[in-house]
Amino acid sequence: MKLRAWMPLLALSLLSLPLTADTVIEEIVARINSDIITRSEIQQSREQVLSELKQKNRAQAEQMFSEQEKDVLRDLIDQRLLVQKGKDLGINPDTEVIKRLDEMRKQMGLASLEELEKAAEERGVSYEEVKDNIRTGLITQKVIGQEVGGKIQITQEESQQFYQDHLKDLERPERIRLSEILVATPSPDSSGDADPATLAAAEQKARELREEIRKGASFDEVAKKSSSGGSAAEGGDLGYFERGKLAKELEDKTFGMKVNEVSDVIRTKQGYILLKVTEHDAAGVPSYKDVGQKIQEAIYYQKLQPALRAYLTKLREDAYIDIKQGYVDTGASPNQTKPIMTAAQTDQEKKKKKKKLLIF
Repeated sequence: MKLRAWMPLLALSLLSLPLTADTVIEEIVARINSDIITRSEIQQSREQVLSELKQKNRAQAEQMFSEQEKDVLRDLIDQRLLVQKGKDLGINPDTEVIKRLDEMRKQMGLASLEELEKAAEERGVSYEEVKDNIRTGLITQKVIGQEVGGKIQITQEESQQFYQDHLKDLERPERIRLSEILVATPSPDSSGDADPATLAAAEQKARELREEIRKGASFDEVAKKSSSGGSAAEGGDLGYFERGKLAKELEDKTFGMKVNEVSDVIRTKQGYILLKVTEHDAAGVPSYKDVGQKIQEAIYYQKLQPALRAYLTKLREDAYIDIKQGYVDTGASPNQTKPIMTAAQTDQEKKKKKKKLLIF
Protein backbone atom coordinates (compact mmCIF):
# COMPACT_ATOMS: atom_id res chain seq x y z
CA MET A 1 0.00 0.00 0.00
CA LYS A 2 1.48 3.34 -1.05
CA LEU A 3 1.59 6.47 1.08
CA ARG A 4 -1.16 8.13 -0.96
CA ALA A 5 -3.61 5.52 0.31
CA TRP A 6 -3.45 7.31 3.66
CA MET A 7 -3.96 10.76 2.16
CA PRO A 8 -7.82 10.87 2.37
CA LEU A 9 -7.43 10.66 6.14
CA LEU A 10 -5.24 13.75 6.10
CA ALA A 11 -7.53 15.86 3.92
CA LEU A 12 -9.78 17.05 6.75
CA SER A 13 -6.99 18.25 9.02
CA LEU A 14 -3.35 18.99 8.24
CA LEU A 15 -1.45 19.41 11.49
CA SER A 16 1.97 20.93 12.20
CA LEU A 17 5.05 18.86 11.55
CA PRO A 18 6.55 17.10 14.60
CA LEU A 19 9.15 18.95 16.65
CA THR A 20 12.63 17.59 16.14
CA ALA A 21 15.12 20.19 17.31
CA ASP A 22 15.41 23.53 19.07
CA THR A 23 16.77 25.09 15.89
CA VAL A 24 13.52 24.73 13.92
CA ILE A 25 12.05 28.12 13.15
CA GLU A 26 8.33 28.45 12.55
CA GLU A 27 6.24 31.41 11.51
CA ILE A 28 2.81 32.07 12.99
CA VAL A 29 0.40 33.21 10.30
CA ALA A 30 -2.86 33.32 12.25
CA ARG A 31 -4.21 33.12 15.80
CA ILE A 32 -7.69 31.71 16.32
CA ASN A 33 -8.60 31.94 20.02
CA SER A 34 -6.12 29.58 21.72
CA ASP A 35 -4.92 27.99 18.46
CA ILE A 36 -2.37 29.07 15.90
CA ILE A 37 -1.84 28.34 12.23
CA THR A 38 1.74 28.23 10.99
CA ARG A 39 3.30 28.86 7.63
CA SER A 40 4.32 25.20 7.28
CA GLU A 41 0.70 24.12 7.86
CA ILE A 42 -0.44 26.38 5.04
CA GLN A 43 2.25 24.99 2.73
CA GLN A 44 1.36 21.43 3.70
CA SER A 45 -2.30 22.13 3.01
CA ARG A 46 -1.49 23.64 -0.39
CA GLU A 47 0.46 20.52 -1.33
CA GLN A 48 -2.41 18.32 -0.21
CA VAL A 49 -4.97 20.27 -2.27
CA LEU A 50 -2.76 20.07 -5.37
CA SER A 51 -2.19 16.33 -4.85
CA GLU A 52 -5.94 15.66 -4.62
CA LEU A 53 -6.64 17.73 -7.73
CA LYS A 54 -4.00 15.80 -9.69
CA GLN A 55 -5.61 12.52 -8.67
CA LYS A 56 -8.98 13.74 -9.97
CA ASN A 57 -7.88 15.57 -13.12
CA ARG A 58 -4.15 15.85 -13.78
CA ALA A 59 -4.62 17.85 -16.99
CA GLN A 60 -6.51 20.68 -15.27
CA ALA A 61 -5.00 20.37 -11.78
CA GLU A 62 -2.79 23.46 -11.99
CA GLN A 63 -5.61 25.66 -13.28
CA MET A 64 -8.02 24.42 -10.62
CA PHE A 65 -5.36 24.86 -7.94
CA SER A 66 -4.82 28.51 -8.87
CA GLU A 67 -8.54 29.06 -8.17
CA GLN A 68 -8.60 27.14 -4.87
CA GLU A 69 -5.24 28.20 -3.44
CA LYS A 70 -6.61 31.49 -2.15
CA ASP A 71 -8.99 29.62 0.19
CA VAL A 72 -6.37 27.44 1.92
CA LEU A 73 -6.01 29.73 4.94
CA ARG A 74 -9.79 30.20 5.09
CA ASP A 75 -10.31 26.44 5.22
CA LEU A 76 -7.75 25.98 8.00
CA ILE A 77 -9.45 28.72 10.04
CA ASP A 78 -12.84 27.09 9.38
CA GLN A 79 -11.47 23.83 10.72
CA ARG A 80 -10.04 25.39 13.88
CA LEU A 81 -13.31 27.16 14.62
CA LEU A 82 -15.39 24.00 14.12
CA VAL A 83 -13.11 21.91 16.34
CA GLN A 84 -13.22 24.57 19.06
CA LYS A 85 -17.02 24.66 18.81
CA GLY A 86 -17.05 20.87 19.08
CA LYS A 87 -15.17 21.09 22.37
CA ASP A 88 -17.65 23.70 23.62
CA LEU A 89 -20.50 21.32 22.72
CA GLY A 90 -18.84 18.42 24.51
CA ILE A 91 -18.43 16.33 21.37
CA ASN A 92 -16.11 13.38 21.99
CA PRO A 93 -15.67 11.04 18.98
CA ASP A 94 -13.01 8.77 20.50
CA THR A 95 -15.14 5.60 20.17
CA GLU A 96 -15.83 6.37 16.51
CA VAL A 97 -12.11 7.01 15.91
CA ILE A 98 -11.35 3.45 17.04
CA LYS A 99 -14.09 2.12 14.76
CA ARG A 100 -12.64 3.98 11.78
CA LEU A 101 -9.14 2.70 12.54
CA ASP A 102 -10.49 -0.82 12.84
CA GLU A 103 -12.22 -0.50 9.45
CA MET A 104 -8.90 0.59 7.99
CA ARG A 105 -7.21 -2.39 9.64
CA LYS A 106 -9.71 -4.79 8.06
CA GLN A 107 -9.30 -3.22 4.62
CA MET A 108 -5.54 -3.71 4.86
CA GLY A 109 -5.91 -7.30 6.08
CA LEU A 110 -4.10 -6.67 9.36
CA ALA A 111 -4.71 -8.62 12.56
CA SER A 112 -4.58 -5.78 15.11
CA LEU A 113 -4.40 -2.02 15.58
CA GLU A 114 -0.80 -2.50 16.69
CA GLU A 115 -0.05 -3.89 13.23
CA LEU A 116 -1.86 -0.92 11.71
CA GLU A 117 0.33 1.46 13.71
CA LYS A 118 3.45 -0.40 12.59
CA ALA A 119 2.31 -0.34 8.95
CA ALA A 120 1.72 3.41 9.14
CA GLU A 121 5.14 4.11 10.60
CA GLU A 122 6.83 1.86 8.03
CA ARG A 123 5.31 4.09 5.37
CA GLY A 124 6.49 7.25 7.05
CA VAL A 125 3.04 8.22 8.33
CA SER A 126 2.58 9.29 11.94
CA TYR A 127 -0.05 7.03 13.49
CA GLU A 128 -0.90 9.67 16.09
CA GLU A 129 -1.38 12.19 13.32
CA VAL A 130 -3.68 9.79 11.47
CA LYS A 131 -5.78 9.42 14.64
CA ASP A 132 -5.82 13.17 15.22
CA ASN A 133 -6.97 13.81 11.66
CA ILE A 134 -9.76 11.23 11.89
CA ARG A 135 -10.81 12.77 15.21
CA THR A 136 -10.79 16.29 13.75
CA GLY A 137 -12.84 15.19 10.77
CA LEU A 138 -15.44 13.53 12.97
CA ILE A 139 -15.75 16.58 15.23
CA THR A 140 -16.23 18.95 12.29
CA GLN A 141 -18.82 16.64 10.72
CA LYS A 142 -20.77 16.38 13.96
CA VAL A 143 -20.73 20.14 14.54
CA ILE A 144 -21.88 20.83 10.98
CA GLY A 145 -24.61 18.22 11.26
CA GLN A 146 -25.84 19.46 14.65
CA GLU A 147 -25.46 23.21 14.26
CA VAL A 148 -26.15 23.66 10.54
CA GLY A 149 -27.51 20.59 8.76
CA GLY A 150 -29.94 19.72 11.54
CA LYS A 151 -31.62 23.11 11.17
CA ILE A 152 -32.20 22.94 7.42
CA GLN A 153 -35.85 22.43 6.51
CA ILE A 154 -37.13 21.19 3.15
CA THR A 155 -40.83 21.44 2.33
CA GLN A 156 -42.81 19.09 0.12
CA GLU A 157 -43.55 22.04 -2.15
CA GLU A 158 -39.82 22.69 -2.64
CA SER A 159 -39.18 19.06 -3.53
CA GLN A 160 -42.06 18.95 -6.01
CA GLN A 161 -40.93 22.19 -7.64
CA PHE A 162 -37.35 20.90 -7.93
CA TYR A 163 -38.69 17.78 -9.63
CA GLN A 164 -40.70 19.81 -12.15
CA ASP A 165 -37.75 22.13 -12.85
CA HIS A 166 -35.35 19.25 -13.52
CA LEU A 167 -37.47 16.82 -15.57
CA LYS A 168 -35.03 16.96 -18.48
CA ASP A 169 -32.05 16.35 -16.20
CA LEU A 170 -33.80 13.38 -14.57
CA GLU A 171 -34.51 11.64 -17.88
CA ARG A 172 -32.48 8.43 -18.22
CA PRO A 173 -32.09 5.39 -20.48
CA GLU A 174 -33.13 1.92 -19.38
CA ARG A 175 -30.49 0.46 -17.12
CA ILE A 176 -29.86 -2.26 -14.58
CA ARG A 177 -27.56 -2.54 -11.62
CA LEU A 178 -25.69 -5.83 -11.32
CA SER A 179 -23.77 -7.72 -8.66
CA GLU A 180 -21.40 -10.57 -9.44
CA ILE A 181 -19.88 -13.65 -7.86
CA LEU A 182 -16.92 -14.97 -9.85
CA VAL A 183 -15.27 -18.36 -9.51
CA ALA A 184 -12.11 -17.72 -11.50
CA THR A 185 -10.47 -20.32 -13.74
CA PRO A 186 -6.81 -20.44 -14.86
CA SER A 187 -5.87 -19.04 -18.24
CA PRO A 188 -5.65 -21.65 -21.02
CA ASP A 189 -2.24 -23.24 -21.63
CA SER A 190 -0.12 -22.62 -24.72
CA SER A 191 -2.29 -24.97 -26.77
CA GLY A 192 -5.34 -22.87 -25.96
CA ASP A 193 -6.95 -25.60 -23.90
CA ALA A 194 -7.97 -25.39 -20.24
CA ASP A 195 -7.74 -28.35 -17.91
CA PRO A 196 -11.18 -30.03 -17.99
CA ALA A 197 -10.95 -31.17 -14.36
CA THR A 198 -10.16 -27.63 -13.19
CA LEU A 199 -13.05 -26.21 -15.17
CA ALA A 200 -15.43 -28.81 -13.82
CA ALA A 201 -14.36 -28.08 -10.23
CA ALA A 202 -14.88 -24.34 -10.73
CA GLU A 203 -18.29 -24.86 -12.27
CA GLN A 204 -19.28 -27.14 -9.40
CA LYS A 205 -18.20 -24.55 -6.86
CA ALA A 206 -20.27 -21.87 -8.62
CA ARG A 207 -23.31 -24.17 -8.54
CA GLU A 208 -22.79 -24.80 -4.82
CA LEU A 209 -22.62 -21.06 -4.16
CA ARG A 210 -25.85 -20.53 -6.09
CA GLU A 211 -27.49 -23.25 -4.02
CA GLU A 212 -26.37 -21.49 -0.80
CA ILE A 213 -28.05 -18.32 -2.02
CA ARG A 214 -31.19 -20.19 -3.07
CA LYS A 215 -31.44 -21.56 0.48
CA GLY A 216 -31.29 -18.07 1.98
CA ALA A 217 -27.66 -17.00 2.14
CA SER A 218 -27.00 -13.30 1.41
CA PHE A 219 -25.62 -12.73 -2.10
CA ASP A 220 -23.49 -9.86 -0.76
CA GLU A 221 -21.97 -11.98 1.99
CA VAL A 222 -21.28 -14.93 -0.31
CA ALA A 223 -19.59 -12.51 -2.74
CA LYS A 224 -17.41 -11.04 0.00
CA LYS A 225 -16.40 -14.49 1.20
CA SER A 226 -16.11 -16.51 -2.01
CA SER A 227 -15.94 -14.30 -5.12
CA SER A 228 -12.64 -13.93 -6.99
CA GLY A 229 -13.82 -10.74 -8.66
CA GLY A 230 -12.47 -7.28 -7.96
CA SER A 231 -15.89 -6.24 -6.64
CA ALA A 232 -15.91 -8.86 -3.84
CA ALA A 233 -15.25 -6.31 -1.08
CA GLU A 234 -18.35 -4.37 -2.18
CA GLY A 235 -20.53 -7.46 -2.07
CA GLY A 236 -20.05 -8.02 -5.79
CA ASP A 237 -21.58 -4.68 -6.85
CA LEU A 238 -20.66 -3.87 -10.46
CA GLY A 239 -22.68 -0.68 -10.79
CA TYR A 240 -25.13 0.34 -13.53
CA PHE A 241 -25.29 -0.85 -17.14
CA GLU A 242 -27.40 0.81 -19.84
CA ARG A 243 -28.85 -1.15 -22.72
CA GLY A 244 -26.21 -1.70 -25.36
CA LYS A 245 -23.29 -1.65 -22.90
CA LEU A 246 -23.20 -5.40 -22.18
CA ALA A 247 -22.43 -8.32 -24.48
CA LYS A 248 -25.67 -9.27 -26.22
CA GLU A 249 -25.87 -12.68 -24.54
CA LEU A 250 -25.54 -11.12 -21.08
CA GLU A 251 -27.86 -8.24 -21.93
CA ASP A 252 -30.61 -10.55 -23.15
CA LYS A 253 -30.30 -12.61 -20.00
CA THR A 254 -29.99 -9.89 -17.36
CA PHE A 255 -32.45 -7.32 -18.74
CA GLY A 256 -35.06 -10.07 -18.71
CA MET A 257 -34.48 -10.91 -15.04
CA LYS A 258 -36.51 -9.58 -12.13
CA VAL A 259 -35.00 -7.37 -9.43
CA ASN A 260 -33.17 -9.52 -6.83
CA GLU A 261 -33.20 -12.52 -9.18
CA VAL A 262 -29.94 -14.49 -9.43
CA SER A 263 -28.86 -15.99 -12.75
CA ASP A 264 -27.84 -19.55 -13.46
CA VAL A 265 -24.10 -20.23 -13.63
CA ILE A 266 -22.62 -18.45 -16.67
CA ARG A 267 -19.33 -19.38 -18.34
CA THR A 268 -17.01 -16.47 -19.19
CA LYS A 269 -13.35 -16.04 -20.15
CA GLN A 270 -12.55 -15.24 -16.52
CA GLY A 271 -14.43 -18.19 -15.07
CA TYR A 272 -17.93 -19.05 -13.91
CA ILE A 273 -20.15 -16.22 -12.69
CA LEU A 274 -23.44 -15.63 -10.96
CA LEU A 275 -25.21 -12.33 -11.66
CA LYS A 276 -27.86 -10.63 -9.57
CA VAL A 277 -30.03 -7.76 -10.75
CA THR A 278 -30.30 -5.35 -7.82
CA GLU A 279 -32.08 -2.50 -9.64
CA HIS A 280 -33.88 -2.07 -12.96
CA ASP A 281 -34.72 1.46 -14.08
CA ALA A 282 -37.10 1.96 -17.01
CA ALA A 283 -36.24 4.48 -19.72
CA GLY A 284 -37.71 7.97 -19.37
CA VAL A 285 -38.29 10.28 -16.40
CA PRO A 286 -38.65 8.40 -13.10
CA SER A 287 -41.65 9.12 -10.94
CA TYR A 288 -41.33 11.56 -8.07
CA LYS A 289 -41.83 8.65 -5.68
CA ASP A 290 -38.73 6.94 -7.07
CA VAL A 291 -36.44 9.96 -6.84
CA GLY A 292 -38.00 11.99 -4.02
CA GLN A 293 -35.30 11.02 -1.49
CA LYS A 294 -32.49 11.94 -3.88
CA ILE A 295 -34.19 15.24 -4.66
CA GLN A 296 -34.36 16.09 -0.96
CA GLU A 297 -30.67 15.27 -0.63
CA ALA A 298 -29.86 17.54 -3.58
CA ILE A 299 -31.84 20.42 -2.05
CA TYR A 300 -30.22 19.78 1.34
CA TYR A 301 -26.71 20.16 -0.08
CA GLN A 302 -27.75 23.24 -2.04
CA LYS A 303 -28.85 24.85 1.22
CA LEU A 304 -26.01 23.48 3.32
CA GLN A 305 -23.15 25.39 1.70
CA PRO A 306 -24.51 28.95 2.17
CA ALA A 307 -25.85 28.03 5.63
CA LEU A 308 -22.45 26.67 6.65
CA ARG A 309 -20.70 29.75 5.32
CA ALA A 310 -23.04 31.98 7.33
CA TYR A 311 -22.43 29.88 10.46
CA LEU A 312 -18.64 30.10 10.04
CA THR A 313 -18.93 33.86 9.54
CA LYS A 314 -20.76 34.12 12.86
CA LEU A 315 -18.09 32.00 14.57
CA ARG A 316 -15.47 34.40 13.23
CA GLU A 317 -17.34 37.38 14.64
CA ASP A 318 -17.39 35.78 18.08
CA ALA A 319 -13.74 34.67 17.98
CA TYR A 320 -10.31 36.15 18.70
CA ILE A 321 -8.68 36.10 15.27
CA ASP A 322 -5.53 37.85 14.10
CA ILE A 323 -3.96 37.35 10.67
CA LYS A 324 -0.38 38.29 9.79
CA GLN A 325 -0.02 41.09 7.28
CA GLY A 326 0.31 39.71 3.77
CA TYR A 327 -2.13 36.84 4.36
CA VAL A 328 -5.87 36.97 3.64
CA ASP A 329 -8.76 35.04 5.15
CA THR A 330 -11.24 34.91 2.27
CA GLY A 331 -13.96 33.93 4.75
CA ALA A 332 -13.48 36.96 6.99
CA SER A 333 -16.53 38.88 8.16
CA PRO A 334 -16.70 42.68 7.82
CA ASN A 335 -17.98 42.69 11.41
CA GLN A 336 -14.81 41.12 12.81
CA THR A 337 -12.73 43.31 15.11
CA LYS A 338 -8.95 43.24 15.30
CA PRO A 339 -7.95 41.71 18.66
CA ILE A 340 -5.57 43.38 21.07
CA MET A 341 -2.42 41.29 21.57
CA THR A 342 -1.34 40.44 25.12
CA ALA A 343 1.84 38.98 26.57
CA ALA A 344 0.13 35.74 27.54
CA GLN A 345 1.13 32.65 25.60
CA THR A 346 -1.59 30.51 24.06
CA ASP A 347 -1.93 26.90 25.13
CA GLN A 348 -0.64 25.76 21.79
CA GLU A 349 2.44 27.99 22.01
CA LYS A 350 3.27 26.51 25.43
CA LYS A 351 3.18 23.01 23.92
CA LYS A 352 5.66 24.24 21.31
CA LYS A 353 8.01 25.96 23.75
CA LYS A 354 10.98 23.98 22.41
CA LYS A 355 10.40 25.50 19.02
CA LYS A 356 11.57 28.99 18.06
CA LEU A 357 8.64 30.98 16.71
CA LEU A 358 8.70 34.08 14.57
CA ILE A 359 5.90 36.05 16.25
CA PHE A 360 4.14 38.68 14.17
